[in-house]
Amino acid sequence: MTTTAVPRRAATTAASTVKAPVSARQAATTPARPGLRGRVRRLADAAVTPLELDDVLDVFHPLRAGAPLRGRIVEVCAETEDSATIVIKPGKDWSGHVPGQYVRVGAEVDGVRLWRTYSLTHGPRRDGCLSITVKAIPGGLVSQHLVHSARPGQMLQLAPAQGDFVLPDPLPAKLLLVTAGSGITPVIGMLRNLYSRATTPATDIVLVHVNASESSAIFRDELREHAEAGHITLVERYDDRDGLLDVAHPETGLASLVPDLDDRLAYACGPAGLLDALESFHAERGLALTTERFRPVVLGDAGAGGTVTFTSGPSAEADGETPLLDAGESAGVLMPSGCRIGVCFGCVLPLKQGAVRDLRNGAITQAVPGETAPEGIPIQTCINAPAGDCSLDDAG
Repeated sequence: MTTTAVPRRAATTAASTVKAPVSARQAATTPARPGLRGRVRRLADAAVTPLELDDVLDVFHPLRAGAPLRGRIVEVCAETEDSATIVIKPGKDWSGHVPGQYVRVGAEVDGVRLWRTYSLTHGPRRDGCLSITVKAIPGGLVSQHLVHSARPGQMLQLAPAQGDFVLPDPLPAKLLLVTAGSGITPVIGMLRNLYSRATTPATDIVLVHVNASESSAIFRDELREHAEAGHITLVERYDDRDGLLDVAHPETGLASLVPDLDDRLAYACGPAGLLDALESFHAERGLALTTERFRPVVLGDAGAGGTVTFTSGPSAEADGETPLLDAGESAGVLMPSGCRIGVCFGCVLPLKQGAVRDLRNGAITQAVPGETAPEGIPIQTCINAPAGDCSLDDAG
């Protein structure tokens, strides 16, 4: 996900680092434990040899402090036919979040751990759990798994919360939220947080929520309850009933739906087409707009693609619009990944030979044997596609 603001204001998300637990595997670089505790640890390690104590604890106490950050699914709640809310009990080292932020989630699908990024859809919870709401994307390995196959008790890998798509403090007098489809997910977390407080905020909030149809609208009933309670002014738009929203249309566009939009601080989350239109519209009026994108802005006129070969053995054919990350995963390669939109740099691999094209700006990166350093050129696989045949070093 990326968060941007206009005019001429862009928010950036720094990559987070998960602190690795200290285990016997790191004994060579870890000072010896003094006294009784150290002796007990050595005895425990000896008792479970050839395993290590951390391996045993990972099975019986995976959410303990100091363990790799994980979460246990405690509930899967259907929202629509193709979406579900996943409630997760995080490990002791979960450090919390600000409503509007997102979390990287690692799920095991067919024996391969795949990472995806999802908005957190809650404010404070008394049970200490966190929740994400996932829409199953056609062909999406992780989203399909979480919506249709995930069950309570299953474990997920987690990373610390990230993101700058958060409301200011203090809140403005007037706020405009524009969402479409699953773009409602960070916004519902904001609303749940605001209206779970002892004192209801005085901010005048208008929410324009766009969906393909009423049946596909996530959180439809909850949003209507907020509107009935006077918390928000809800404007519902359905493509099959109202037609596609033309943001700049003088009679039916955003200005007609929200007459005082010039007085409102605006936030938007949804498909790229809607966000592009909103950014242009607000820029022309000299208004600030903060946006959250679930996918990078991709340049048109894709290249021809080619064969992607990995040093571990597999190869894959990919067109000029398919990220190398997707090509590798489709070939069964265990690819490192993170945000999948070019922000966190968790997907970087060395390009050993051939050329790739940055899907955001068309920039070509080329590795030529004899001219390129032996270790290759580091590239982000989530936002680069093959520009002809190329090879990547996935051996690590």
